Amino acid sequence: MPPEIISTDRAPAAIGTYSQAVRAGNTVYLSGQIPLDPATMQLVTGIDAQIRQVFDNLAAVAAAAGGSLADVVKLTVYLTDLGHFALVNQIMAAYFQPPYPARAVIGVAALPRGAPVEMDAVMVLRR
Repeated sequence: MPPEIISTDRAPAAIGTYSQAVRAGNTVYLSGQIPLDPATMQLVTGIDAQIRQVFDNLAAVAAAAGGSLADVVKLTVYLTDLGHFALVNQIMAAYFQPPYPARAVIGVAALPRGAPVEMDAVMVLRR
């Protein structure tokens, strides 16, 4: 079965040569999301709102693929300021319940559009 491209207008449109997500069998690879409001394609303001927007964007793509954040098995978080690590943990607890996915948090010099946070994920659908 060929890979299926996942797309939704409930998350920001791709700003490059990539798909929002690709499903291969029961595995879905969610592309990196930055804190863009899908309606305006502008960065939301404030680090708290930005982290939440990224989780909301990932959730929208997960839903378009037939899953939810509960199906995420691997999450990667990219931060331009690792001082926001504790805030990511705090906000993540509102979006995920145990057992939590595997996760990596990586400090980076810069992200697209000057965003302070980006996340990508791997999801396994339980069907």
